Amino acid sequence: MTGPAWPIAALLVGYPVWWALGFGGLSVIVLAVPMAVILWRRRPIVLPKGMGLWLLLMCGFLISSVMLGETPPGTYGELSAGRVTGYLMRLLLHASLIVMVLYLVNLSERELPQLRLVRMLGALFVTTVAGGLLGVLAPGFSYTSPVERLLPDWVAANPFVQNLIHPTAAQTQKVLGYASPRPEAPFEWANAWGANLSVLLVWFVVGWWVYGGPYRRALAVALAGLAAVPVVYSLNRGLWIGLALSVAYLIVRVRRTRLALCAAVAAGALAFALSPLSTLVAQRLDNPHSNDIRAFTVTATIKAAAHSPVIGYGNTRNALGNHRSITTGKTSWCPECGHPPLGSDGQLWHLLITQGFTGALLYVAFFAGAVRRHWRDRSPIGLAGVLVMLLVLLYMVVYDGLVSPLSLYLISFALLWRNQAS
Repeated sequence: MTGPAWPIAALLVGYPVWWALGFGGLSVIVLAVPMAVILWRRRPIVLPKGMGLWLLLMCGFLISSVMLGETPPGTYGELSAGRVTGYLMRLLLHASLIVMVLYLVNLSERELPQLRLVRMLGALFVTTVAGGLLGVLAPGFSYTSPVERLLPDWVAANPFVQNLIHPTAAQTQKVLGYASPRPEAPFEWANAWGANLSVLLVWFVVGWWVYGGPYRRALAVALAGLAAVPVVYSLNRGLWIGLALSVAYLIVRVRRTRLALCAAVAAGALAFALSPLSTLVAQRLDNPHSNDIRAFTVTATIKAAAHSPVIGYGNTRNALGNHRSITTGKTSWCPECGHPPLGSDGQLWHLLITQGFTGALLYVAFFAGAVRRHWRDRSPIGLAGVLVMLLVLLYMVVYDGLVSPLSLYLISFALLWRNQAS
């Protein structure tokens, strides 16, 4: 694609290349540079409604840096290069996301048609399904990326950075009591894969079904059916709840196709119940292995955040002990003991520890405000965009937003604003 919209095409359609190189979610940082140049040349810059809340959130992120050296009660660890690296990485990502949103809302419909942007997101959905199937069929696939080879060892070894720059097909976890792979390609975590797939599916349906001809619709049905395999193998209950919410939302709000939607859901549920995949879902529901871990980290996060409720601590912290023991670290009698990072079980909890209750409230207000402003927009893009905003509010209690999910959330926000402004 030529013209001023090429950076977003490079980000969404070219995402597999970024992932293979080791940039993945960091690609938005690279592409924010040409986006910023384009914005600078077309001043004055339009600021969408609600963006002031996000800018306040960014200011809070900057202020929270003064707390990086503090150790809240119930945590351990001193100020280190790793903590500062993680903070600076998140700072760059937040700044790049602001540039990306402003870039999108300042492009005209002629420069970047809404349908074209929606179909770019649909192309990333296809990539996500392919990555999910790779995680199911070749879960051990991974390699050292070019970016990883170029970075100093002390940077590349940082756990947060490592997840971003080291391409892997799946995370292997004992969710069912035995080692099982959970697809994550082409994103940084299995949970990021789940959140992204559900958001991208919404836009894929709009671009390939609502605005598609017979050929696109046939492909859409086939791809959605294919996606069911990695969706189940992801063992991702948050994703499953998100998909159920999406179906319920469409049944309630899209009146003209309510009967057809109900029939499609019933047929899909029957086909799933008769397939081998239903057994895997039943096993996952019978093994809520992460519930105790989440309860421990969420409780510890709230307690720690209460000691710096306004500005937080700038970055995550490691908890003393875990849900099974007051000690930390793996032992022969407790191989699963470790140091759970506070704020790792959802963007809401992440904001509580990093930016305090103020940051969490600003985040909720930003996306809830988008729902309120655009609720009456019953165009396909309006309905889809509001659904994504609702998914964001659901996922904030179970999924981290950084890195790639937050990019998709904010692209969806920009789509909603552009739809109303056009």
